[in-house]
Amino acid sequence: MQRIGIGQYKIQPGGFKAFVPHPFPPKEDFDFGHSLLKKDNEATRLLGKLDGITKLLPDADFFLLMYLRKDASASSQIEGTRATMIDAIVAEAKIDTKIPDDVDDILHYIKALNYGIKRMKADDFPVVLRFIRELHKQLMQKARATHFSDPGEFRKSQNWIGGTRPDNASFVPPPVDEMHRALNDLEKFIHVDDDIPTVIKSGLIHAQFETIHPFLDGNGRTGRMLITFYLWKEGYLERPVLFLSSFFKKHKELYYEELLGYHNGNVSDWIEFFLDGVVEIANEAIDTVGKITILREKDLFKIQTLGKRASESATLVLPKLYAQPIVTVGIIQKWTGFTRAGAQTVIDRFINMGILTPKDKGKKYGQSYMYKNYIDIFNKNE
Repeated sequence: MQRIGIGQYKIQPGGFKAFVPHPFPPKEDFDFGHSLLKKDNEATRLLGKLDGITKLLPDADFFLLMYLRKDASASSQIEGTRATMIDAIVAEAKIDTKIPDDVDDILHYIKALNYGIKRMKADDFPVVLRFIRELHKQLMQKARATHFSDPGEFRKSQNWIGGTRPDNASFVPPPVDEMHRALNDLEKFIHVDDDIPTVIKSGLIHAQFETIHPFLDGNGRTGRMLITFYLWKEGYLERPVLFLSSFFKKHKELYYEELLGYHNGNVSDWIEFFLDGVVEIANEAIDTVGKITILREKDLFKIQTLGKRASESATLVLPKLYAQPIVTVGIIQKWTGFTRAGAQTVIDRFINMGILTPKDKGKKYGQSYMYKNYIDIFNKNE
């Protein structure tokens, strides 16, 4: 397998070696063999298919919201967060105060993704260094107190990955002056009109960003967001619904191994791993859309068997469950304007129809209820 010179390790004044990227992209052309280009074609085809069937969903924005939560939890878990997507849904709705402290990581990730989506929609804003800093600010500002990350600012000091100091770290990114040069190269690479296939290019952008590691904390999460935003900006997705964090989490050790290999010039190996992720996650998302469509039709049919008044109130509640699939009596009251007893009656009907299920079995007071069949579609790899 051909190696490409991404950079080299250089001794720093402190006596440790840091990785200094070469000008990017490299002078020698990337050589992606026939099998990689074939896999890229498959990944591109599946992205087109995903984009097409997502447009058919009547509640596509709710589908996107659930995927944001799924990616936020997976991406945060890669970095050690133990909280789950369900914890995030509960926290967003302020249903329960007894949730893990580190759910805050997931909520900040969701906030950053939503910010990026609005920013790019409203201003047709390009994927530039300023946008990357803004994403990081949303991700890290007022995050858990244990994080010292200088939100929204590129680092002004040396960082490292693994170990207790640079001389025993598993990887030391470029020193600050070389970091700025490498970031400028990356920004130009993002916007240059070249012959590199777009999906492959999104993988190169992610790997190069992680190599540069320009923030004190939050590099992995910011870099994973860049993949989706780049593909969306390039028009490969109508909505940003492809998120690779669950694939990277599932193969966490290999993910880090392939990124380290990329630093050392094994670019094709990294791209093959990355394309495997795009293919797997696109297929999974296509399958998810199909399952949601079937579940929706099945539950709508159940509602239609109710009497007129009961059916009307149930029809009012069901679509809202796609965005907020964990509810309380108070939430149903807010949605419907019903009394507490009336809201409980709606919940009881949904339980009898197998749509809702009590979240905490045996809990007498302050019970919450889950649209479990729906959550399980997204949550199967949690």
